[in-house]
Amino acid sequence: MHDKVAIQLEVNDRKVSADVSPRMLAVDFIRGDLGLTGTHVGCEHGICGACTAVVDGVAVRTCLEFAARLDGRCVRTVESLAAADGRLSGLQQSFRKHHALQCGFCTPGILMSAMALLAENPNPDAEEIRDVVSGHICRCTGYVPIIEAILDYVKQAGDDHGA
Repeated sequence: MHDKVAIQLEVNDRKVSADVSPRMLAVDFIRGDLGLTGTHVGCEHGICGACTAVVDGVAVRTCLEFAARLDGRCVRTVESLAAADGRLSGLQQSFRKHHALQCGFCTPGILMSAMALLAENPNPDAEEIRDVVSGHICRCTGYVPIIEAILDYVKQAGDDHGA
C-alpha cells in the first residue's frame, strides 16, 4: 500500500487541502474528490482533450497528470467560467450562439483550452484558434462553429473594451 501525499492547491478560487495516493490521476481527483464533474474522462491517453483544465495558466490534460503534482498550483476547471448565479460566461454564451456544441462531451475541455489561449493572446486569429482546437476530438460539430464562436467572442470582447 502506498502512503498518501498531502497537497494544498487552489481550485476555482478556493483553497483545497487533501491527502491523495501518489498514483491518483488529477482527473480522478478533480472529478471524484472535488466533485467537479465538468472535467470529463474520455480517452485516458491525453488525445481527446475532454479532461483539459487550466493549471497555472496552461491547458493541461488532467488524465496525464498526477494529483500530487498539483500541490501548490492554481487549477481552473470549466465550473469556474459561469457566474455564481449560473449566468454563462461570454465565451460560453458565444458557444451557445454559434451552436458550437452538440453532445457537449468535448466542450468543457475546448472551453478551457480556449481560455488558456485567450489569457496568453487576447486577440488570436483563426489559425491560432484552429491550432488549439485541433488538439481536441469533437465528433459532432465539425469544428467550424467552435472556431466561429471563439472568433466572435474575441470580437465582442474587443468591442466591449473599445478596441
